[in-house]
Amino acid sequence: MLRKISVVALMFCGSLLLSGASFAQDAEQTAQRAASSAGLDEQIALMRSDLRSNRKKIIASNMKLAPDEWRWFWPMYEEYVNELVQINKAKYDLIKEYLQSENMTDEQADTLSKRWEDVDESVVQLRLKYIPIFRKVLSAKATAMFFQLDRRVQMMIDLQVLSSLPLVQPCNEPAPKICNQQ
Repeated sequence: MLRKISVVALMFCGSLLLSGASFAQDAEQTAQRAASSAGLDEQIALMRSDLRSNRKKIIASNMKLAPDEWRWFWPMYEEYVNELVQINKAKYDLIKEYLQSENMTDEQADTLSKRWEDVDESVVQLRLKYIPIFRKVLSAKATAMFFQLDRRVQMMIDLQVLSSLPLVQPCNEPAPKICNQQ
């Protein structure tokens, strides 16, 4: 599934970079980008749903809780994940925006970097908020294990998604060229 998204994302980036000189070609490519964008939205939605399901399975298979603990854990987990989904929506919106940026300006790059850090900070704040909530029903070690698993899963997801994205290039040029700034 993630490979499909990578392929769609790379195809989408390729279509952005290969925009033609004539108006007819530009119009056709704009239509293709819109179709790719809709397809990308659908692929991202499917991937996110699948990831949430797999995340829950990983948590369930690795946490060693008593039946009574599970009963209290899952509602808190669902609340946590619902808040995390909103934060991750912002992350995937940033990725989509980046992929749709044909000629990124320095200002756009600055804004993108700051917004990305804001998303990361939101995840940290969410975890800090939920530590005492999970501690109400779990031991300190079980709570630590949950957040350890949560971070591992999130890092694996981020690595797979982000490694498929092209890096921002200075002056919209291929990586080996150096920009002449005066």
